[in-house]
Amino acid sequence: MDKKLLIVDDEAHIRMLLEQTLEDLEDEGVNLMQATNGKEALEIITRERPNLVFLDVMMPLMNGLEVCRTVKKEMQIDEVYIVLLTAKGQEMDRQSGMEVGADKYMTKPFDPDALFQLATEVLEI
Repeated sequence: MDKKLLIVDDEAHIRMLLEQTLEDLEDEGVNLMQATNGKEALEIITRERPNLVFLDVMMPLMNGLEVCRTVKKEMQIDEVYIVLLTAKGQEMDRQSGMEVGADKYMTKPFDPDALFQLATEVLEI
């Protein structure tokens, strides 16, 4: 079964950085997808059911917390592993992320090796 990974960020350079960090996973049969905002992300998650989502918190149309809450709490799609990415490392933000059902919380700038390691663990590669 093909594994799917969704990168969601409204900033093109961050999406590119994430894709470069994770592109080796494509050799393992992982389908890398991208969304530029929360609304688009929710549509892709609903349709594609990615195994793993790296989700930016601060975005237009619908922020990462709203997307996460919708997926985990309202739609109850538990098999999607959501990692919230944010520039904010305050404990309150981390708490908010956990409350909406995020599986993990990483702050920017992120460590590419840690990100890749996490992806391989979640995708069981």
